[in-house]
Formats: sequence, C-alpha cells, structure tokens
Amino acid sequence: MLINHDTRCALDAVVDLVNTAPGNGGEDRLADVAALRRFVERNAVSDIGALGERDLAAVRAVRARFAEVFATAGSGTRHTAELLNTMIAAAGTTPRLTDHDGYDWHVHYFAPGASLADHLAADGGMALAFLVVAGEHERLRRCEAPDCRFAFVDLSRNRSRRYCDSRTCGNRLHVAAYRARRKEAAS
Repeated sequence: MLINHDTRCALDAVVDLVNTAPGNGGEDRLADVAALRRFVERNAVSDIGALGERDLAAVRAVRARFAEVFATAGSGTRHTAELLNTMIAAAGTTPRLTDHDGYDWHVHYFAPGASLADHLAADGGMALAFLVVAGEHERLRRCEAPDCRFAFVDLSRNRSRRYCDSRTCGNRLHVAAYRARRKEAAS
C-alpha cells in the first residue's frame, strides 16, 4: 500500500493520540497542558500557537472519536465512514496547498489558524478516510497482546501484523509461548 509522507505522519499522530488514553493499567498520558505540548512536539504538529486547558479538553474529545474509529474498523465500512465524515465536517476541513518547514508542496486539511483539535481531526480524519477509500480500514488494529491494546496501523504488505511493537509485545508473547512449550515438554 502506497502512503505519502503527510498521510503517514497524520496516521502516526492519530495512533500516538489514541495511545495516550488511560488503559492497559496506565494513566492518561494527556494529563495536562505540558503533556499536550509534548505530544505536539513529538508529532511535529505545525501551525500551533499557545495551548491551554480548553485545547486539552478538545483534543481529548478528538482522541475519543479516533478511538471509536479504531473500535469500528472490523465491524464494517459504513459506520467507520459515518464517524469520519462527522469528525471531518466538524473540524471545518479546508484543503489547501502549502510548503513549510523544508517540506515540499503538500495538502493541509485544516483551516489557517485552526485549533489543535480541529487540526488533528481534519488531517487525521482525512488520513483515515484515505484508508477507507482504499478498502484498507481493517489495517486499523489493536495490539493482540493480552496486557496491551495499543492502537496501530498495520502497513505490512500482507496485513499480518499482530502487535503494536514486535520487539516488546510480540517478543514477550513468543518467549512466554516458548517457555510454556518447554515446561510442557519437561513434564
């Protein structure tokens, strides 16, 4: 599947945002405005001014809508499309060509001066919409490790990725299965 740089960055930001939610026995990784600023920096979100409590609440609401998109990915395209259409429309999507920060021409879907929440909803919503249009919404997944459930986008060629990170979750489960087989063989 061919995904351009901007779409990939938007998908990565969506996944990172969804994975900030409390869960897996962890805390909310968007607990305050400082955490929100770190999210913006980590994902190189452009055109963002000062952030406040209102931005934090709005981004948490966008995070919940993105989490719902991941939850519906296996249940049918129509519901996923409805969720994305609603989110994209509410963000006031305004496609425009831009070249900034050393990047060549690309499309931003948020209006100039948009809030961080609208920026994320527009760009992230459009990136997810491209997956739906391509018939690839099943690539939106949750880690299959029982003690994880992080979101990820399976961009493997054969759609076979099962874990958010094969070096941690995947390896931990493979080692546990190996030890269980050895224990059973020794009995």
